Amino acid sequence: MMKTEEFLDFAVQFALAGGQHTLKYFRKSVEVIRKGDASPVTVADREAEWVIREKIQARFPDHGIIGEEHGRINEGSNVQWVLDPIDGTVSFIHGIPLYTTLIGVLVDGNPVAGVIYAPALDEMVDGSADTGTRLNGTTVSVRSCNDLSEATFITTDRKNIRKYGFDTKINEIMKRVRVDRTWGDAYGHMMVATGRADLMFDPILNIWDAAALLPVVQGAGGHFLDVNGEPDIHTGNGISVVSGIKDEVLNLLK
Repeated sequence: MMKTEEFLDFAVQFALAGGQHTLKYFRKSVEVIRKGDASPVTVADREAEWVIREKIQARFPDHGIIGEEHGRINEGSNVQWVLDPIDGTVSFIHGIPLYTTLIGVLVDGNPVAGVIYAPALDEMVDGSADTGTRLNGTTVSVRSCNDLSEATFITTDRKNIRKYGFDTKINEIMKRVRVDRTWGDAYGHMMVATGRADLMFDPILNIWDAAALLPVVQGAGGHFLDVNGEPDIHTGNGISVVSGIKDEVLNLLK
């Protein structure tokens, strides 16, 4: 079995190729298609995932792939590459450079390595609990924050917070924090992992959204949890948070 560092090295290469491909379409006129769940997708999402998939299949033909745009292959493999070619398609469509390319690696179902790449900003974050987390090759960590009154809170949008029943609880958190902003999607989790924010909340996540986040945040010394306090990528929501305010946040979300 490959070492975590090797998985990360390849994930960085694959994310770089897919992310760079998205720049061909960034701030260009591209058709926006609505998927069955009403979420948007573009040719950039679909082509970038093919770029990544082809590289994985050429190097690791027996490994599995789980992709947002093109489904699953080799589901019986104990190694699964989990792909989101453009996380933050709404940002991408509007020419906002906070979208990312995500690659997570699962071994026997456990997320062991993750990459968050913001191609328009040239920010590459890779991490795992084994290796730590790096931003463009330099080790980074979460910052210290021991009180919500000093915290910077990030989320993606208020509509889904209301839709999934978290409005009252998130309003209470927002009353207590020092700063709240919507620099969301995976970029918000990256901000926590790189010491630029203290709390990021997503009320709805799919596996391709979450698989890269957990190892990156854990590698930086933070926590990636669901609203029940479990480090789980399958339960449909996610919080990235620093240790000093973790318990207070979870109590408010219960």
